[in-house]
Amino acid sequence: MVTTRRQEAAATAAPHERQTESKSKITPKRRPGRKTAAKEEKEEKLEEGSRREIEGQDSARSGGGGGGENKHEDVEEEPPTKKVKIDENQSEVNDEAKGEHDHPAEHIYQEETIERGHIYFFYRPKVELEEVNSIEDVQRFHILLVPRPPEFSVDASSAVSGKTSGKDTDEDQEMTVIEEGADAVPAPPITGVKKKPFRLISVGKKGLPDPDAGGGGGGGGKKAVFWATVITVGEDLKKLEDELGAREYETKTKGTRHQGAARIAARGAYAIVNSVGKTPSSRETHLGYHISHPTPDNLGEVQEALGIHQASSFVLQIKNPDAPNTGLANIGLPKGKRAEFPEHIMKEVFGKGGGRGRESYGLRFASVERREMLDVEGAELLFIAARSGEEGLETSLGEGRGNALTEAEKADGTHSIASVLKELAMDAEKIPASPLEGEWE
Repeated sequence: MVTTRRQEAAATAAPHERQTESKSKITPKRRPGRKTAAKEEKEEKLEEGSRREIEGQDSARSGGGGGGENKHEDVEEEPPTKKVKIDENQSEVNDEAKGEHDHPAEHIYQEETIERGHIYFFYRPKVELEEVNSIEDVQRFHILLVPRPPEFSVDASSAVSGKTSGKDTDEDQEMTVIEEGADAVPAPPITGVKKKPFRLISVGKKGLPDPDAGGGGGGGGKKAVFWATVITVGEDLKKLEDELGAREYETKTKGTRHQGAARIAARGAYAIVNSVGKTPSSRETHLGYHISHPTPDNLGEVQEALGIHQASSFVLQIKNPDAPNTGLANIGLPKGKRAEFPEHIMKEVFGKGGGRGRESYGLRFASVERREMLDVEGAELLFIAARSGEEGLETSLGEGRGNALTEAEKADGTHSIASVLKELAMDAEKIPASPLEGEWE
C-alpha cells in the first residue's frame, strides 16, 4: 500500500525531511518518522492516558532555552494537545456517569432480609372529635417504621445508647454463633436521642387487610388489598411528634378547625424479606411483624377494628409512578405528588423503555427489589394480605425469621408503655398511649 511505503521511507529519511512529512500529516495515534528515545517515552505515556504530563514536559523544554528542533516538536504536539482536551471532557462525562452508578449493589436484586426494625401503629381521630369510641371516629391510620441493624451486629451494652463499647475483640466476634433467623431481629431501640431514621406510611383505609379473610386466610376468594403511601421520610423525632400531635388549621367556610393527636395502638418488630426467585415474576417482598404491645392479654377492640394481629404478614408491592391511575375511583396520587425514583430504578426494576411488561413505562407494580425504594416520599404501596399468626409469620418470612421475631417480641412485651414512648422521644401528654391496653381513647 502507498501509506506503508511512505511510512517506511519516512523511517529512513533525514531529520529535516521527516519533519516536513510530519507537518503535512499528523495522526493522533501514531506519527511517521524515526522515534527518538524522548518520543518513544511520550508515546508510551500517551498509551497510558498521561498526555497532560507530556504536554507539561514539552512546555518545560521550550521554555528552557532549547534549540529550533525543540520548538518544532512543540508545534508537532498541538494535535495531541487538542486530543487531551477532548479526552478530559469525555472523562468528566464518564465520571458523572460513574457517580450515579458507583455501587454495584444498587443494580442487583436484594435477596432475603433487606430491612428489619421496630414498627408502630397510630390512628388519628376525625376533626373536632376529642375522643374515639369506635372505628367510625377514626380519620387516618398510620404505620411508622424505624429501621435498625440486626441485633447480632450490635454490642448489647451499647445498643440502647448507640455508642460502641469497643470491648469486643476480633476473636470474640469470630466466636459468635448466628442463630437461624437472627437477621430479622432488630437491635434494641436507641433511647435518649432526638434523631433516628424513620418512615411514616399512611394507609388508605382505616386499618390493615385481614389475612384471615378471603384468599389470605383458610377460605377461598380474593385476597384483600390496601393502598398506602410513604408520606414522610426523615430522622427528626421532634418533627415527627409535631406531625402526629394535635393541630389547628383555618378554613374559609368553617373557620378554625381542630384535630386531636394521633394515638399509638400497637408496637412491635418487623422484617422485610425478598424471596429468592430465579425470574422477576417469581419474586415477592414480604413484610411481616410481631407486636410486643399490647400483650396477648390486652389485645382488644382497638386492635381488632384496625386489623392488627399479634403476628401477621403481607405481600408488599410498589406502584410505578409513570403508570396511569386505574379503576373507577382513579386510585393513586396525582402526578405532582408521586415518587420520583432514579432513572436506573425505573429501568432496572420497573423495566421502563421496554425492559419489562408490555407498556413503554414497564411494569405497573413491582416488588421492593431495593430497600431504598421505600425511602422516597410519595412512594405508593400495595399491602396484600398474606398470613396471620406466628406460624403464618414464619411461613412468609422463612428460615426461622418468624420464630426469631416471635421470641424477641415476647421478651419485649415485659417493657412498660412509658418505655415505648421513650423510644420515639414522645411526650405521653401529647401522644396518648392508652390504646396499648386495648381501649379506645
